[in-house]
Amino acid sequence: MLKAISGICLSMVVIAGCSSGESTPAPAAPASPSQSGESTQSSGQSSAKSADSATLRAALLGAPKGMRIAYGPEIGAFGSLKSTKEGLEAVRQAKMERPECAGASQLDAAKPEIAKAPAAVISFAAGQNSITQAVVSLPTDAFPEALSKQCASYTANVSGTQVSYRTRTLAMPAKGDQSRAYITTATGGDQNAQIGSILIRRKNLITSMLVVGRQVKQKGMYELADLADQNLARVTR
Repeated sequence: MLKAISGICLSMVVIAGCSSGESTPAPAAPASPSQSGESTQSSGQSSAKSADSATLRAALLGAPKGMRIAYGPEIGAFGSLKSTKEGLEAVRQAKMERPECAGASQLDAAKPEIAKAPAAVISFAAGQNSITQAVVSLPTDAFPEALSKQCASYTANVSGTQVSYRTRTLAMPAKGDQSRAYITTATGGDQNAQIGSILIRRKNLITSMLVVGRQVKQKGMYELADLADQNLARVTR
């Protein structure tokens, strides 16, 4: 069932999480002498991108005690990341009762402006539990809207398994400039799993976290939110 729910990222346009592959950056090709006329501009653009990448990477969490890095960190345009592509493919393959709920209350990589945004993603795992974090650079008005009532409960066919999703909004203490948290219970077959979802914005950075396990505890989610918000506060000073 957890394997089926790995499509989880269904109710919350998947950022990653379900991937266990590790990414290895390709080495940069050296510039040829004929490109020297463009080197100043290219170098400046490269430095700016490097600075952005460093900020995004610095906002990511370290591995929680007892967990290992299962994927990442991967940095690039949000929609181009391997983890994002896998999540969108899972959504496309699933048969959802309410397709409009696929990206509800989450960063929807199906939207061009979000797909093009600079981002960093990392995932941690321990047994059947996982934590996935994405940090995305977006305009301040891009923070996802609150979950609508119609998307609080729906069903989907995930890899042949009928899964029911029920989401409740948590009264998480306010973080950053904007924040929200949810717990979704996914039930299918004779088992179930829970997906905790956290969103925090500080200035133009949004961090999104998915916590997956048999039972997700609010206290643990709030502790993660505190750590993630501390990182955002440090890199956005």
